[in-house]
Amino acid sequence: MARALRTGPFDLALRTALSARGLALHRVQHRLAQRGVKVGVTSLSYWQQGARRPRRAESLRAVRMLEDVLDLPAQALTRLLEPAAPRRGTERPAARSYRTLVEESRALERLLAELESPADGGLHTVCHLERVLIGARREMRRRDSQHVVRAHRDGVDRYLAIHHGDPGCDPARVIVRAAENCRVGRVRWHAASGVLAAELLFDARLRAGETYVFGYGFEDGTGGTSREYVRGFSFAGGQYVLQVRFDAAALPVRCRRFTQSSANAPRGGQQELTLAGRHRGVHLVEQGVRPGIVGIGWDWC
Repeated sequence: MARALRTGPFDLALRTALSARGLALHRVQHRLAQRGVKVGVTSLSYWQQGARRPRRAESLRAVRMLEDVLDLPAQALTRLLEPAAPRRGTERPAARSYRTLVEESRALERLLAELESPADGGLHTVCHLERVLIGARREMRRRDSQHVVRAHRDGVDRYLAIHHGDPGCDPARVIVRAAENCRVGRVRWHAASGVLAAELLFDARLRAGETYVFGYGFEDGTGGTSREYVRGFSFAGGQYVLQVRFDAAALPVRCRRFTQSSANAPRGGQQELTLAGRHRGVHLVEQGVRPGIVGIGWDWC
């Protein structure tokens, strides 16, 4: 924890401190309320994921109170929110601007609230195989998932799937498909940000410790030119495999994998990928995912 507090980033430091103190987010929220600070569990979850960053005055006050709740030195967390000076040679952040990512996160937060989804859905990923198809117009045409999960509490009977379309995406025209052992429930979207959230209802109610296999997908094709696919993880999990396949009429000139600790952090772990196979695709494998982002990017020319 000392290292995380010293070097950051903020989301990693907060996540580490929460883990070290053994406090669930609802307990943290309660202790903040006792100190006169109101902050939602969803906001706390996004802060520790790196999906949102405290900026408003009341949010910064909550961070200062968090230092007290977590028994940390004064300024231990707040100093990590100060903008760092840019370094030469630093890799550029995600293709979407940080402002855009924040707007998407706020839209997603509203959708989750509409679907009454808790920050922790009660499921742990054992294995997740995801296939993305890029079409002849360089658009994201489709993505399919085969998912194996394990329940860590009784009564879990659904999974919430999130789709972030490329710029220009019309989420109202995106089709959600339930492929195996589930059915589509409520679907909500935010047109301006291209974010869609869909309930996938299981065929059984799980007990703690039980595993479940299900498949689903999204038919898109409504967005503009696609240049990357990223997957964010809020919690540690099992194996994740991402395959990106390209139409023979539109092949990229360069592909690479990358990782990020949060949405606004520099990219690291970059590795060149070579198109291979009759499906003209690339892939990555994460044996055990950690909170953060992994993805594949490509250049068209």
